[in-house]
Amino acid sequence: MTALPAAPVPRLKLALLLGLAAVIASVALLPFLFGVLLPMQTGKAPVSHLVVVVSVLLQYGLGSFIFGWLGLWLGERYGLTAPWLRAWVYRQPRPQTPQRWWWSVLIGLVTGLITVAISTDWQHLGHQPAARMLDWAWRGALAMFQGGITEEIMCRLFIMSLLLWLMARLGGGARPWMFVVAIVTAALLFGAMHLPAAISVGLASSPLAIARIVLPNLIVGLPCGWLFWKYGLEHAMVAHFASDFVLHVGAQLVLAALA
Repeated sequence: MTALPAAPVPRLKLALLLGLAAVIASVALLPFLFGVLLPMQTGKAPVSHLVVVVSVLLQYGLGSFIFGWLGLWLGERYGLTAPWLRAWVYRQPRPQTPQRWWWSVLIGLVTGLITVAISTDWQHLGHQPAARMLDWAWRGALAMFQGGITEEIMCRLFIMSLLLWLMARLGGGARPWMFVVAIVTAALLFGAMHLPAAISVGLASSPLAIARIVLPNLIVGLPCGWLFWKYGLEHAMVAHFASDFVLHVGAQLVLAALA
């Protein structure tokens, strides 16, 4: 992607739109948080639901606005932006770059299947009640918006843009290898970001368990980073949506059917 001219109101409207989308996604995450993740935290003092709601909205909603604005400010000069949303918000012509929406969906589905294969503990996979799997499926369908929106804003739009900006400043301009380094580093950080939640529910108690968390997210993060570089943030979001659909919805429906 090539750099775009400055927006009429530099990045603010687009950042506000991303922040609003993140707030909606954060609200959609709450049923999964209260119905799946928090009940898995055994042996810990209960946390007020109000505290959880406020912290989620601040972390993901307000955080996405701030990091989204910074990511746009740092990355647009190198073509790292959300070109389709940008054109809509500022009433500019649509991007001339090719559309790869179905390609993004396919990449997301494939990485989702790989994620399920790697992250599942097949030796200890027991038959869960079908009702529980169906309950997790609808909650996961809502939760995947948080991953597709807020995680892409923070890990791709912000982190990749920040890394590229730093390397370009130090290296006298952006080079293709810098984009590759930014993609890989952001994907690794994306995987590491999932460790605190996994530790809190006892899913990262060994090196193998940690690898089962970091590696699948790395596999998702690498193609999302490439799609962001080549086609824009929206394509990375679509791929992330598709991957999370396989992980949080498709896998649960299959398990429910087999129960």
